[in-house]
Parts: sequence; structure tokens; C-alpha cells
Amino acid sequence: MTNTTAASRLATALGIVLGTAEIPLRLRAWDGSEAGPADAPVLEFRNRRALRRILWSPGQLGLSRAYVSGDIDSPGDIFAAFTALSSAGKFAEPGPFKPLTPAEVWTLLTTAVRLGALGPNPAPPPEEARVQRTGRMHSKRRDAAAISHHYDVGNDFYSLVLGPSLVYSCAVWGSSLGSDSSGTGAGDGSPDSLVSGLDSAQEAKLDLVCRKLGLQPGMRVLDVGCGWGSFALHAAERYGVSVVGVTLSTEQAMLARKRAADAGLTEKIDIRVQDYRDVNDGPFDAISSIGMSEHVGREQTPHYVSRLYSLLRPGGRLLNHAISWNAGPTSPDPDSFIPRYVFPDGEMISLGEMVSALEAGGLEILDVDALRRHYALTLRAWVRRLEANWDEAVKLTSMGRARVWRLYMASSALGFEAGITGVNQVLVQRPGGAEPPLRRSDWI
Repeated sequence: MTNTTAASRLATALGIVLGTAEIPLRLRAWDGSEAGPADAPVLEFRNRRALRRILWSPGQLGLSRAYVSGDIDSPGDIFAAFTALSSAGKFAEPGPFKPLTPAEVWTLLTTAVRLGALGPNPAPPPEEARVQRTGRMHSKRRDAAAISHHYDVGNDFYSLVLGPSLVYSCAVWGSSLGSDSSGTGAGDGSPDSLVSGLDSAQEAKLDLVCRKLGLQPGMRVLDVGCGWGSFALHAAERYGVSVVGVTLSTEQAMLARKRAADAGLTEKIDIRVQDYRDVNDGPFDAISSIGMSEHVGREQTPHYVSRLYSLLRPGGRLLNHAISWNAGPTSPDPDSFIPRYVFPDGEMISLGEMVSALEAGGLEILDVDALRRHYALTLRAWVRRLEANWDEAVKLTSMGRARVWRLYMASSALGFEAGITGVNQVLVQRPGGAEPPLRRSDWI
């Protein structure tokens, strides 16, 4: 006899979307019925609207909307559920989601009819970005709106997730799990040990950037995309430099200025709400760009390089720390979860493209440092902090926003672990001035 429970029909529908006959999840329907492998991670469909979202957007976007809205949930280990989901069928293939065939669409519609799930397209959750496709791509106005969507969520919320360091880029951990007892290691790799070592690992990253840039007392440094001022504070306090930090986020700038004042460093740190393209008071002895160039975009990257080159004195160094797309000739799907909910207009380019752009812009490559595994560990620590402070996170933002961040950070960690994305520090120097060091021992 054919199994016709709600869960079994949901399994059929999800299998069509994923492009696989055997789904690697245990599905639990709104009526309590279950289907799928008994020992698999659980994905819970709380109502028929969840299926309707997937019907209207059959792919990552529909599932993401259902998760953010709370129509579906993963009540257990979110990493286990997303690992299973991302390894199945079409989800295992990087790049834009392949559309359904007419036969698949018909079967999906028939399943929805039998489950009573047909209806109008539900409105997207309010956390979905509204800045996309409004104005010219990467214009100053549109970039400011995109940055505001992501960063002006609330400083208290970011403090809860990132911890006291308030560093929103990958930390640098010890050489291997369990081998480092200095406070920068990841311990045994468990969530709690990652959280306990996070601040020290972030401090290690900030110090590594300072050493790579060759900072010395009296230097003048530009920090592009300065965030909440953590690098500026470290560089000014530990290395005696003066720092100009620029961000497009008003909330970031307010807190960065307060932190500088509390540390007695207002004379050394100038935090501005300013587009890097509008900085006109160079030259600078060194420039840091940590987790910012992902917002620049492929077409604008040569202009980004040219602008920073013009702001750097001869012999000065630039460190570009950026996430890279490692999945070959395919490109990320612009209608997938992260562009819609997390980084509107964000574009990841490959490491090769970035290195080529820096060289074409007249800069000499001094060093390339791949930190892919470091970011996976960092993201797992952030997820742990969010989950441990879940009620407070919801209170500070919204349930939907907290769910966006849980999904974003967990899925990003898996992307780094799978090698689909990477993160690299590329150190370059503008020709002229002092020669670069002969060996990397200056900063390693």
C-alpha cells in the first residue's frame, strides 16, 4: 500500500526540489507524521505555508524564506541538518539553482494540491533585503543602503554574537586543534572551546595584520571598512600609529568613536562615515582592508585597486583580506539566501582575479595567506554564541533576524569547510621607497 501521509508527500516534493529520489533528512509534517531515514537529521514543516513558499520559489530561496519565517525548522543540530541538505542533489552543485522541468513542476503542483497547500505567494519575511535592483549597481547610494541593511542591525546584537573583540572577520587560530595552549588555539574543536578561544584568536589576527603591514610608531594608516574600530584600536594602542577608519554604517561609526574615546585614543583614531572613494587626504603609510572588498563587486575591483594605490605612499603596504569564490567558473546565485538576506550586492571573486587586479593596478605581491579553515572555526564559534544567547538575540532584533544569522553563519561555515569559499590575506606594496623584507619571518 502506498504511504500517503503528509510527511511522505512532503518527502516527494522536497525530493523534486533537491533533484534526488532519496532525501537525506527525516521530515516531520504539521500533523506529526514523519518520513525519511530514521537516523537522519530532522527538518520540521510546521504548516502548509512552508510548502507553498517552496512551490513559488523552488530552490534555496524558497527554503530560506520558509526557515526565516519559522515555517520550517531544524530542531536539532543545525550543522547536521544543513550538511545533509547541502550534500543532496542540486544543492551539492555550486552556482545558480537549476530550474525544474515541466514534469517536475506538474508533480510538485499535484503534491501541493493533495496537501491543501495551494494558494497565493506568501509575502517574503520582512528581513529580506529591499535594496536589490534599486539604482545603479555599486553606486555610492546603493552601496550605502546595502551596508546599512547588513550592519545597522544593532551594536548590542553584534556584541552578543561576535563577543568583546567585536571583530567581524575570521580569527587566526593555533596550528592545529588541541595543540595550542596559548589562548589562540581552537582547543579540541568543540563549540565551547572555540568560544573560549575566540577573543584571543581575533587578537592574533589583528596583530598579524599589523606585522604584515610593517607598522611603526608615527605611521599614518587607512582602515577601509573599519567596522567597530577593533583594528584601529589595536594598531594605535600597540603600534603607536594614527588611523583613519572609514565605514558606511552610522551605527558602527558611533560605537567605534566611543571605543576610541574610552581608550583615550581620540587623537590617534579618526572614524568617519565615508565611502572609501571619497577619501582624499592621503598619502597613507599603510592600508588595511579587512572583509570589505566583497562589497566592491567584480566590475568595480580595478577602480578599488586604483583608488587605494593612489592613497598609498611609495613603498607603503596594503593588506586585502577577502572571501573568495573557490568553485571554479560558476558564480554564486544572486537570488540565493545570502544576497537576499545578508549581503545585498555582495560579490565574491576568485583569489586569482583579486591577485591579477592588484598586479594590474601596479602593486607588487609580497605574500598570500589562505585562511579558509580559520573562518570555518570562527563561524562555528559565532553560531555557538548566538545559540547560547538566543532569547536575548531575539529581543535585540527579531526572531526572523536571529534565524537569518543562524542560517547564514552555519551555512557559511559549511561552505568554507567544503572549499566552495575561501578567505585570503593578500599583502602588496606600492613600488618605490624601502624594499620589502627578504623573508616572511618579519610577520610569521
